[in-house]
Amino acid sequence: MILRTVSSSLLAALALASVPALADPAALYSEHCASCHGENRLGGTGPALIPETLGRMRGPAVEDVIAHGRPATQMPAFAETLRAEDITALAAHLGEPLAEVPEWTEADIDGTREMVADYTPAAAPVFSGDPMNITLVVETGDHHVSVLDGDTFDVLDRFATPFAVHGGPKFSPDGRYVFIMSRDGWVQKYDIWSLHEVGRVRAGLNSRNIAMSHDGKWLAVANYLPMTLTILSTEDLSVAKVIDVIGRDGTASRVSAVYQAPERKSFVLALKDTPEIWEIATDPDAGPYHEGFVHSFEAGMEEALAAEQGLFARRRIMVDEPLDDFFFTPDYANLIGASREGDKGVVVNLIVGRPIAELPLPGMPHLGSGISWMRDGHRVMATPHLKEGVLSVIDIDDWTIVKTIDTKGPGFFLRSHEDSPYVWADVFFGPNKDAMQIIDKETLEIVRTLNPAPGKTVAHTEFTRDGSHALVSIWEDDGAVIVYDAKTFEEVKRLPMRKPSGKYNVWNKITFSDGTSH
Repeated sequence: MILRTVSSSLLAALALASVPALADPAALYSEHCASCHGENRLGGTGPALIPETLGRMRGPAVEDVIAHGRPATQMPAFAETLRAEDITALAAHLGEPLAEVPEWTEADIDGTREMVADYTPAAAPVFSGDPMNITLVVETGDHHVSVLDGDTFDVLDRFATPFAVHGGPKFSPDGRYVFIMSRDGWVQKYDIWSLHEVGRVRAGLNSRNIAMSHDGKWLAVANYLPMTLTILSTEDLSVAKVIDVIGRDGTASRVSAVYQAPERKSFVLALKDTPEIWEIATDPDAGPYHEGFVHSFEAGMEEALAAEQGLFARRRIMVDEPLDDFFFTPDYANLIGASREGDKGVVVNLIVGRPIAELPLPGMPHLGSGISWMRDGHRVMATPHLKEGVLSVIDIDDWTIVKTIDTKGPGFFLRSHEDSPYVWADVFFGPNKDAMQIIDKETLEIVRTLNPAPGKTVAHTEFTRDGSHALVSIWEDDGAVIVYDAKTFEEVKRLPMRKPSGKYNVWNKITFSDGTSH
């Protein structure tokens, strides 16, 4: 018995000794990843590799990218270099938060700014089509944007973007320039007339979206990491201001989103971690905005706590809980924000600076995709829900639910056009993701369901300038943009694309067209 036991122990020890030790994931990162992604995992030529930037791409998805690389990028495959267990350990390492939240200062931002040396602005468009009917298609499959002529649907240019474009591109008020932001904070400026990149800068480490000022002079970048709002000059992408986002109670907050409020000459911020909404002035004559009680507003009689005024002055609007994902009424007097629980909408009047109504909106409304139109003399808005197969239609005069429309599943995007009688709604989640449902604006009934690519994700509609055609994405790596006649719903053209996501028509965006989310 003793001899058997000793023999078994020796065999076990020998077996363990024959198995190579698991490599240190930090050492693996330093050897294989740091040259592109930075020693501190905050990015270099490659994106930042931290939980805040990886988002939902966790575990097996990260392992897959490490093992097989990423097509049409400089990311190589490591399946032949690293063992499967080392890849798993490395992926887990990338999912661990950094020991300290890094800073990203104005000097850091300016240090990344690169203007394209051979760029010369064209005196007129270098193409023959209508520059106001250009549509940009974001292709997330290989990180490019295609520039479409909105009349012929020819591809005029296809240019590389920073890694993982996030949020909609924003156009200058004249429609000539477009600004594109990536999830890891890079902002790219592109000249549509010249079909040429102008430059780029890294405004944050993990960013959410961008917004254009009413006068086209400033671009705001909403950051999760660091917890700031970066304001850039649209002229040369230089830093105008970096604003630390700290609530009245001292809580630092991520910025969920920043929006343009042109009628108010301001940016409006949704804050993730504190129950406040911020308004940042883009008007040099704005304010003063008072942080505390005011005894008298009479000239020369003002007694108050601290105040801000002028360009980039901040105004706080206190709410009961953090609100995300804003929809604005066309006059920008009111917004609807989603509660954290995702079961209601809170209406905030921006003039008086306080909530004025609540709406029952269970199933996590996606208010940022909401659109509005006139119906029976009333302006209504509609929003999809991310967890329920319904669209909520709301009267924005009295804040009542007009109708809840049952759909084939939860959706993500709505689109229409002022010259179209229909709303186009995708079914982004669930087994019916291949459906595009078309709804009559007056009857609020579904009149047609399209299935252009059975079994594949069909999403995000955009209209041409005149509303005559609707462009729909087949949101797959071997996808396409399908052009439909917006009246007959007949397919006109199919353009192969690499996982096309959002599409953005210049005219519809700069004129804040009815049916386009803002």
